[in-house]
Amino acid sequence: MNYKVTALTPLLVGDGRELSPIDYMVWKDQVNVLDQNRIFRLLARGPRLDGYLAQLRKATKLDFASWGGFAQNFSQRRIPFESTESTPIWNAAPSESLFIPTFAASVNGPYLPASALKGAVRTGLVFSRWSAGTIERLAGSLDSDRLPRRAVEAAENAAGASQAKIVGFADSQPAPLSAFKVYLTRAASLDTRQRGNPQLVWKVAGRGSVPPQRVSESTAVFAEMAVPGTAFTGAWDEHKFFENQDVARALGWRSVPEPAQIIHAANQYAAAQLELHARFAESAGLEGLRQTVDRLKAELAGAQDQPLTCLLALGWGGGFVAKSAFLDTDSDAYRKVLRTVPAIGRAIRDSVPFPKTRRIVFSGGKASALPGWVKLELAGSGIPY
Repeated sequence: MNYKVTALTPLLVGDGRELSPIDYMVWKDQVNVLDQNRIFRLLARGPRLDGYLAQLRKATKLDFASWGGFAQNFSQRRIPFESTESTPIWNAAPSESLFIPTFAASVNGPYLPASALKGAVRTGLVFSRWSAGTIERLAGSLDSDRLPRRAVEAAENAAGASQAKIVGFADSQPAPLSAFKVYLTRAASLDTRQRGNPQLVWKVAGRGSVPPQRVSESTAVFAEMAVPGTAFTGAWDEHKFFENQDVARALGWRSVPEPAQIIHAANQYAAAQLELHARFAESAGLEGLRQTVDRLKAELAGAQDQPLTCLLALGWGGGFVAKSAFLDTDSDAYRKVLRTVPAIGRAIRDSVPFPKTRRIVFSGGKASALPGWVKLELAGSGIPY
């Protein structure tokens, strides 16, 4: 059986690789990825190799005046910017923000890793089964200010997280290179110093934040993303052997869920995430983001009326909301747990919403979308791909 994943917003599922500013040049509103092996072979024939290597060692980005011809003649790939407005922003950005995370790719081209799908589906299943009582028991088990290793393992096992094993996914088929662009993203946050009246601010790396009127001063991060509408197809399977009573008993399962139940749980999780994003968009006054969330809600309503179809948030830029299986961050017990996580605890403050930051994708120069939202359709019940 096959699956189909359709990008609803710009999507990046990476493999940890990124382009450094000396791996590419920006020319004609596109990122020209240099074929360094060809360049080395060419320069090795003459006296210019030492000069090129010296610049690679010391430069933050290549001098276009000296080496710009390589962008024209020795590019192994050209990735267009989503908007021509991105080029001057790139030119003005500090070199440390010009490392471009790239989409996962093999020798055959960019593809969607199966692990991204399986992880999102599993998180949705846990979300549907955890309750406030689960978090209260977890908080009560903490006997210090430090979170013990594998603190939630028992809670995940009790929720039957392992039951996501009944569905298996394979990596998708390669997608065409024309389906990818380099998008501009910025981090939006809420200034909560005025109680009851949060204000939109844009994050500046290492220097706090700036008001909306100075959004151009906030830190710009560029990323290679699949454009909305891009389709990834691959194979999936329902592992029927888990229905064997002896296998289920050995795993400690009381029952074996159907794939439709797992898909329904994923839709429940998507609805909860979108509700949080809608509240953020309303508080921040980001009209473009609010429209995107409304459109995703409409997509979710349509998915719930179709067999084996759900919405998922995948990959880079989704943040805490897309990774946590419990979303009631106003819960005192949950905040007690979060305070023990060093990377998160500093952001937890009384009477302040959490999380108050979102990664926002810009389109046409305007803040418009949340990254990583897709629609997953599984073949079955008469759905051929």
